[in-house]
Amino acid sequence: MGDTETQGETTPAPLTGGKLIFAGIALALANFVVVLDTTIANVSVPHIAGGLAISPTQGTWVITSYSVADAISVPLTGWLAARFGTVRWFIYSLIGFGFFSMMCGLSGSLSMLVFFRICQGLSGGPLMPLTQTLLLRVFGQKRSGAAMGLWAMTTVCAPIAGPILGGLISDNWTWPWIFFINLPVVGLCIFSAVRFVTPFETKKAKVGIDVIGLILLVVWVGAFQLMLDTGREHDWFSSPFVVAMAVIAAVGLPAFVIWELGEKNPIVDIKVFRHRGFSVGTVAVALGFGAFFASVVLTPLWLQSVVGYTATEAGFTTAFVGVFAVLMSPIAAGLVGKVDLRITVSLGILWLGIISLLRAGWSTESDFWHLAMPQLLQGIGMPFFFVGLTALALSAVKPSETTSAAGIMSFVRTLCGAIGTAMATTAWDSAGRVSRSDMVPALNGVADTMTRMEAGGLSTEQARGAVDQLVEAQASTVGATHVFMMAFVIFVFAAAIVWLAPKPRGKIDTSAAH
Repeated sequence: MGDTETQGETTPAPLTGGKLIFAGIALALANFVVVLDTTIANVSVPHIAGGLAISPTQGTWVITSYSVADAISVPLTGWLAARFGTVRWFIYSLIGFGFFSMMCGLSGSLSMLVFFRICQGLSGGPLMPLTQTLLLRVFGQKRSGAAMGLWAMTTVCAPIAGPILGGLISDNWTWPWIFFINLPVVGLCIFSAVRFVTPFETKKAKVGIDVIGLILLVVWVGAFQLMLDTGREHDWFSSPFVVAMAVIAAVGLPAFVIWELGEKNPIVDIKVFRHRGFSVGTVAVALGFGAFFASVVLTPLWLQSVVGYTATEAGFTTAFVGVFAVLMSPIAAGLVGKVDLRITVSLGILWLGIISLLRAGWSTESDFWHLAMPQLLQGIGMPFFFVGLTALALSAVKPSETTSAAGIMSFVRTLCGAIGTAMATTAWDSAGRVSRSDMVPALNGVADTMTRMEAGGLSTEQARGAVDQLVEAQASTVGATHVFMMAFVIFVFAAAIVWLAPKPRGKIDTSAAH
């Protein structure tokens, strides 16, 4: 099989046999490990918090810092690939991801860990779209369906494996190993990429970069996330620092939008929002994924800090979400173009809302299956939300705008996951404190309970501590159910918004989605 000519550039023939297997596994693994790191730390937050002597809510910075950095780097992928070559930048990103994974594991303070998580996210962000692009090149046009199936499978399975691996590693080794395990995987991916994928390198081009747009993007996103992450610890707007971050974000966002609208080569093509279907789809993604990821983070935190689950138990409980997600993904993809996507997408989002309502019925007395069942059932709606909503939004833009639009959706999805996490942990903390202040005056029989405890051998202080711990657990649980109720409302709103999009017409291409 000889070389083929594509758009003026010589492209090698697709790989076959063992070479295709090795290259495909390497590219899929690279995507897997980057997505894995969005959830592997979720169940490990209490371990990290204990190891670094910080609060669990501060520990969530480890999750949000990675997500925000990952989101910021995605819009840069196109420019970086054009400037340095797709394969070359893929390898550079892998090297950076591996190095900063090692540095995360070696960190001895929260500030160090957050800094290296940011660097890890900046390195890993381009890997998702780059693996998708390279898989399509090595598999070739005729096998593009298999390439996208492999990519989608790793994207769906990685968040499932994250909590399980994170729990097993944290309980049986130490939390730094959740980062160290990336190193052999990255090494294998680099070797296979150098050996089999380098023939698919793209030509380098001296393309300009929107420096001012990039600076504005980093400034407003960073300020906004700092406001969310530090606000809870500093009583929000009573802190001059939080107020300053809010002002910077409030000024930076419109400045960024205005600049990008007037830029010839914008880092984010804001103009695609002129398409109503894309705008509606992006808003629905922002709301839905924010609510979805908030529950992904909050559930294992509550299970460990209140119910008393180990990280491993919390990991297995939350991992059930992947069972139906994997099974339903081909069905969701198969319905694209055959039925009105607004129907399947809105039903998928409503299903996620119903599951959130089920979680609102949890208590400290809930058994394993009562806790695991919503996770299992949630997987039914996830593919219709992710696959269907992406297809709905991208069907509204011109073919030449698909890559830019897909990049924006990826940016919004990742950023809103971080925002949802910060807002959920804040709301959980606030609702828990309000609930506790309401519970304490209404307690009955405290004296009798303490007397029985003292008769059982506890000192007065120990008995008082036990009662206090019981009240704290119930208040935290009420706070968590309050957040799940809020998520239900957001899901319902997102499902309704979908119907503002026009009905998709013609062929829908999601090959640029990432």
